[in-house]
Amino acid sequence: MAEDVMIAYEDVHKRFDTPVLSGVSLTVARGETLSILGTSGTGKSVLLKTTIGLITPDRGDVKIDGESVYHSSRTGIRDLRRTVRYVFQYAALFDSLNIYDNVAMGLDPETIKSLDKKVMLERIATSLENVNLDPGKVLSKLPAELSGGMRKRVGLARAIVGQPRIILYDEPVTGLDPVNAATVNRLIMSIAERTKVTSIVVTHDIEGALEMSHRVALLDNGKLRFIGGPDEFRKSDDPLVMAFADRQAAARAALKLIEHETSDDDNEPGSAHAVSIGV
Repeated sequence: MAEDVMIAYEDVHKRFDTPVLSGVSLTVARGETLSILGTSGTGKSVLLKTTIGLITPDRGDVKIDGESVYHSSRTGIRDLRRTVRYVFQYAALFDSLNIYDNVAMGLDPETIKSLDKKVMLERIATSLENVNLDPGKVLSKLPAELSGGMRKRVGLARAIVGQPRIILYDEPVTGLDPVNAATVNRLIMSIAERTKVTSIVVTHDIEGALEMSHRVALLDNGKLRFIGGPDEFRKSDDPLVMAFADRQAAARAALKLIEHETSDDDNEPGSAHAVSIGV
């Protein structure tokens, strides 16, 4: 797709006890859906959280629509954050609030003040309908009264009610069975297609990522190892990418990597194999 950059990660570094991100540079186009894959602990969620300042990089910058998240004025940063919504791993609903109030949390205070009660109810109801929930059945319920899949969808409704330009999804299908996971993935696709929102999805769901994304990024030990379209990902001969692209290929990829490393070792001067050839 055309490169009209909405989000730019520029040489992003972050360490805690050990390095988590080591110079990640990556751009996301306006209206693009990008999925970020990687093994646990490789920095996926940390990178996502740097987008809106939930975690501050030690070095580097993140820009939204050309404006720095970390070097703009307070007003500028506040305005940038208003255009972004974050969908947390376990929906992060407020247990003591009903579904109406939980979804309303996705609206900024100025919008809430400007809307009369009827318009606000209509907007919240529409957001719930857009994630296949019946407002009449769920608005007055508490989160504990809903299934895990329904709570995930309420989290999506809260994200879209404020009509953001960017949605960040942190493991949106974690804890869901395959049917509910597929439902959530389809909703993410539907939201992106309908609203043209820019989306970044951190996920372990390889199949869902390849289905819903324009491009897929793979992080490995805090570095960007692969970036490309789903077809490029499937056809890659990188052993780690192969392992993610096809779980059945994981063993073959690992064996190929081991054989390659063994071959390199055998041909190193001083190796047992090299010595035997030379005798």
